[in-house]
Amino acid sequence: MDENKKGKRKSNLSTVGEALNEMMRAYQLKPRFDEMQLIAKWEDFMGKMIANKTEKIFVKNDVLIVEINSAPLKHELNMSKTKVMQRIEEEFGAGIVKDIIFI
Repeated sequence: MDENKKGKRKSNLSTVGEALNEMMRAYQLKPRFDEMQLIAKWEDFMGKMIANKTEKIFVKNDVLIVEINSAPLKHELNMSKTKVMQRIEEEFGAGIVKDIIFI
């Protein structure tokens, strides 16, 4: 192997992560990926007690819809909707969802 090429990386190469991010941007998959991350991390994000009371969670038209099987908890979450939105934005970035509906 040539001494000059040994251990050097070509500048036009990218890491796997960079390539995946570029692909997600090119195919406009990033918003959907972020939504899936939010759903997958719901228990870690909101805690075990809330996750145990969550029947369904999905995103439709940029709105996070969370079905809660406890009326008092649903009321509490509706009263704290702004705080939950702030936590989502802190954790996942602004714009991942525009609103939350607890049903």
